[in-house]
Amino acid sequence: MTELTHEDMIDEDPSTGELELEERASLRRVAGLSTELEDVTEVEYRQLRLERVVLVGVWTDGTAAQSEASLAELARLAETAGSEVLEGIVQRRQNPDPATYIGSGKVRELFDIVVATGADTVICDGELSPGQLRQLEAKVKVKVIDRTALILDIFAQHAQSREGKAQVELAQLQYLVPRLRGWGDALSRQGGSGGSNAGVGLRGPGETKLETDRRRISKRVSKLRREIAAMDIIRETKRGRRVTNEVPSVAIVGYTNAGKSSLLNALTGAGVLVDDSLFATLDPTTRRSATPDGRTFTLTDTVGFVRKLPHQLVDAFQSTIEEAADADLLVHVVDGSDPAPEDQVNAVRQVLADITKKRSDPLPPELLVINKADAADELALARLRHMMPGAVEISARTGAGIAELIEIISERLPRPEAVIEVIVPYTRGELVSRAHADAEVIEEEHLPDGTRLRLRVHPDLAAALRTYEINGSPA
Repeated sequence: MTELTHEDMIDEDPSTGELELEERASLRRVAGLSTELEDVTEVEYRQLRLERVVLVGVWTDGTAAQSEASLAELARLAETAGSEVLEGIVQRRQNPDPATYIGSGKVRELFDIVVATGADTVICDGELSPGQLRQLEAKVKVKVIDRTALILDIFAQHAQSREGKAQVELAQLQYLVPRLRGWGDALSRQGGSGGSNAGVGLRGPGETKLETDRRRISKRVSKLRREIAAMDIIRETKRGRRVTNEVPSVAIVGYTNAGKSSLLNALTGAGVLVDDSLFATLDPTTRRSATPDGRTFTLTDTVGFVRKLPHQLVDAFQSTIEEAADADLLVHVVDGSDPAPEDQVNAVRQVLADITKKRSDPLPPELLVINKADAADELALARLRHMMPGAVEISARTGAGIAELIEIISERLPRPEAVIEVIVPYTRGELVSRAHADAEVIEEEHLPDGTRLRLRVHPDLAAALRTYEINGSPA
């Protein structure tokens, strides 16, 4: 029996159905031991169970340090997904190779690395076209995925709420549709219903299995969009209730793993999940807090951003991210211990700008917060102070700087405009409670007839208290 040489394995190009099936079978693994491939109908829709991976990047612009940082981040993403990173290579090119993402020489080098390390998966630091995925996979003989598929897999692992799971599934299906195996020539030869009037060369059995899969996915996408739209209505109702009560809102945004959830816990004691991994938080959490002068406001912890965030995820999570755009103040958390925090800041601002392109309202004011100051050296902090004047330095872990941050948030939140003085009868205790919750109490005194309050209030609460207003109250 003739053994295939290295060159044979690299250069062979299966052109028939039998060879293609043979190539697919060569990628199959034993369940529980290595990467598992799961067939859904006749389309390869694979569940990612990554174990031993090799990373591949193409450096097209920026500095060498930025290229290496991007690959290092890809390694962290792979580890978050549950895999062991064995090796990483970067190729300097003007543009990614249209056929295999990296050039033919690098494909050979990659194949050698895969064989030498025993890797079962290659992860590319970019979004690959269906053709690039297929050709690169055929050359290196193991499963190939791209950065987008990896991030989608992490989101699928971490989504907990019904809304989060629906958003992730929608993003995954949108990514999957153009990558259904077998599309192209086979699909273009179908003649719709396959009836006798279909035309020469187009008469046949009708819909292919692929077309059936695409139709089923299209139906599922439509259903998910309806479900997410219904959840958006609930979200809008809750948001509308807060707006009616004119409760100021603060949204915590930032790069993934910058410490947003830790900050929310430090400010409110919310007890949300804190984990040293990427995308630990997908489902937004909103908690009430109060300023030192007694004004109530809400704090919302949002999903973290990342460089090259897949557009499918941006689309699916648009309503969630828009909650940040509707806030009165953005608390932008920056990881002070990161080697390139300015790149993180730019990536977050780019995603927010993309989300708000169709909005007429501008983004709310931004307050930069440098977290993990205890883990950063003094030289790095000095550089950050120069780059981000006015930023607040904190450590959500130790509590350093939290009191100063609360004071600054209090100063930047909008204040109620009207100042009134009222005497509320003791029988209307609910109005006193509401005043403490939704207004700024300047003075309070207990009199025989009721509770005297001097308040800075919003118009809706002022109207409810108008009956008990003392004549001559300041406007």
